[in-house]
Amino acid sequence: MDQEAPARTGTGSMRADAVTLRPFDLADADAMMAWASDPEVTASMTWDACTSRDALLAFLRDAVLPHPWFRAVCLGGGPVGAVSVTPTDDRCRAEVGVVLARAHGGEGVAAAALKRAVAAVFGDLEGVERVEAVVDADDAASRRALEEAGFQREAVLRSYCVVKGLLRDMVVYSFISTDPLID
Repeated sequence: MDQEAPARTGTGSMRADAVTLRPFDLADADAMMAWASDPEVTASMTWDACTSRDALLAFLRDAVLPHPWFRAVCLGGGPVGAVSVTPTDDRCRAEVGVVLARAHGGEGVAAAALKRAVAAVFGDLEGVERVEAVVDADDAASRRALEEAGFQREAVLRSYCVVKGLLRDMVVYSFISTDPLID
């Protein structure tokens, strides 16, 4: 699925209405560099900020392009973030992650991208019945985006993992293939 119709969010944001998802291409490197090099954007990610165009091109070539479901979150055709859905060893489950340029936070873009992802991924990834998100308990914006996209909060995992050297509590969210899609 290369491009989809714009998603609608409960926020009524015009930006969220214009969100599309598409596969990344090496030509996206310059646009992606604007947010992938920002340590504040990548602070909660498992990967570090890309500090050079060459490092970003290597990341795109070696990690993004071969990934089974890694999409550019686009506004006006250009990537302003990414959403990925990664199958786990238990093939009925997959993990979702989303990252956006700081300039687009609070506009409903993340929720729109998550809505698009769950609308497509159950058909795209054979056997996946459950999409999970594990987010920092202190990350209110990510929790809000997941809830706006229809994910259900399941549990708080206390002292669950170390992110960038800090022990963090995490919150688990899920979206099941039979859950209703949010318009």
